[in-house]
Amino acid sequence: MKIEQKLAILAQAAKYDRVCGKGKEELQNSSFNNDMNDFIFYSPCASGRYIPLLKVLFTNYCINDCMYCYNRRSNDIRRAIFEPKELARLAYDLYRKNYIEGLFLSSGIFRNADYTMELIISTAQMLRNEYGFKGYIHLKIIPGTSYDLIRKAMILADRVSCNIELPTESSLKLLAPEKSKNDILNALKSAKNYTLELEKQISASTQLIVGATPESDKTILKLSHELYANRLVKRVYYSAYIPINSNDVLPKIEHPPLLREHRLYQADWLMRFYGFKAEDIFEGSENLSQDMDPKMCWALRNMHLFPVDIKKAPYERLILVPGIGTKTAKKIIKARREGYLDEQGLKALGISLKRARNFITIGGKSLPEEPPSQKRLKRTPRPYSKQLVLF
Repeated sequence: MKIEQKLAILAQAAKYDRVCGKGKEELQNSSFNNDMNDFIFYSPCASGRYIPLLKVLFTNYCINDCMYCYNRRSNDIRRAIFEPKELARLAYDLYRKNYIEGLFLSSGIFRNADYTMELIISTAQMLRNEYGFKGYIHLKIIPGTSYDLIRKAMILADRVSCNIELPTESSLKLLAPEKSKNDILNALKSAKNYTLELEKQISASTQLIVGATPESDKTILKLSHELYANRLVKRVYYSAYIPINSNDVLPKIEHPPLLREHRLYQADWLMRFYGFKAEDIFEGSENLSQDMDPKMCWALRNMHLFPVDIKKAPYERLILVPGIGTKTAKKIIKARREGYLDEQGLKALGISLKRARNFITIGGKSLPEEPPSQKRLKRTPRPYSKQLVLF
């Protein structure tokens, strides 16, 4: 099979893994064949720039038969497998021509976990050592891989990931009986330990599928909170279940629950950057509101903490206000040190007064507006398809 055919098959097979950014954008000012846009994914970095990555599986052959997976062994699909040398050469050629700045390499499990991991590591070793590749490499750790191979992968990679996929052991047994949650968590623990040993800034991530099994949003976010608290991952990615396969135990839905995915990202953001715990976000409920973002829901349940005086409140109180984020809170503190701060000044700082108005005062004076209205404060966005910051 020609390498172009392999690339077409294995890039298509990789698109369901969301830990690499799931949106693709057209290459601009490039004479490169537009068909290659199917293989290049743009992942956002902290600077706001989008990094083009070659996102591909090493192989879509897999010994597992996970019911939700496009690449499950019982699916009648075209299969392919790279040789380490041809994939390393392909990635380097794209990198040398400035079409990509890095590689995201995952894989189905071919023969067994260690054998597959050795193939992935061989590809990365060729890129780094033979071709002098200086770009970004994200390697998928296959659950059940031996500790020594995980260490080798950590030396070569800038980021690793190992996908938990389903939030409970019972769900894994139901839909992915060959997988073990302990194997996945042990791989993440090993990655954490080797990061400390190697004194190298390598972050790990994981993915959770949303809607394939009946777990509540609270169950999902409690798992995420534990992963963050134990520093096993830097990011948890949420992937709305896509009805690819047909089976009696799978949910009968026509469209992926993208809005639910979006709400989980919003709640995850509150945990990572605002100091919220899962219990704070839910407070007696099991699922996030589909009509209103979780920060607004929390604020309406805790009106005794408001209003917040913009001219006096510390940073920790300012970020609790709907419509005020971490960056705008810092802008407020800076602005009030430098001079007079009024309603127009808040607008100039980028504050969403439609959301914040009923939760703040300026020097003890309320902004003129009717009381909070559930209808007005509901904010149902279009289904969200763009991941949050990767790096």
